[in-house]
Amino acid sequence: MNPIPVIAIDGPTASGKGSVAHLVAQALGWSVLDSGALYRLTALAALRRGIAVEDAPALAQAAARLDVRFQSECIYLKGEDVTDAIRQEQVGNLASRIAGYPDLRRALLERQRAFRVAPGLVADGRDMGTVVFPDAPLKVFLVAAAEARAKRRHKQLINKGISANIEELLQDLRARDARDMQRAAAPLKPAQDARELDSSCLTLEQTVQAVLDMWKVISAY
Repeated sequence: MNPIPVIAIDGPTASGKGSVAHLVAQALGWSVLDSGALYRLTALAALRRGIAVEDAPALAQAAARLDVRFQSECIYLKGEDVTDAIRQEQVGNLASRIAGYPDLRRALLERQRAFRVAPGLVADGRDMGTVVFPDAPLKVFLVAAAEARAKRRHKQLINKGISANIEELLQDLRARDARDMQRAAAPLKPAQDARELDSSCLTLEQTVQAVLDMWKVISAY
């Protein structure tokens, strides 16, 4: 068994797992992996290169060749800060559509596992606990009602000066949930030993503390 611990945080779109993962990693002094960013980076690269959404081999090749660097909470593609660019709805929608391609997932698998370095890793995504780090000692499945997630996403976009319609965001979230749960390759679902955490009525700080409390109990043994 790998001695480097991993806290795997999975969950649907806009459940807050990215923010939670960063703050948990910061509290523990661990590394962090935003696995969804790798799919969004692939989607952004595909849009910029004009790769068709149906061209699975070309998309897998683009994923394998990503020149990506994570620095603090910033993400760089070929040296360009694309932190905000990959959060655009167009990029997110495409990432959700291509994330089920088996070749693409295989191309990114080892890249994700390479983030596991001492003293530990907090990884967030859709299949961190089921596929990428099945031996993670703590697996959290973070959920929230679709309405709560739509409100959070709406607030994020407005704060960034991006116009957004909350009803359209809600429909989009539900469509992404359906795609993620129904795809053949690594569908969104909790690992058998995952602990479900509903953040619908929790603040970000409360959610982070809940995960840290879970880890405190596990690491005490």
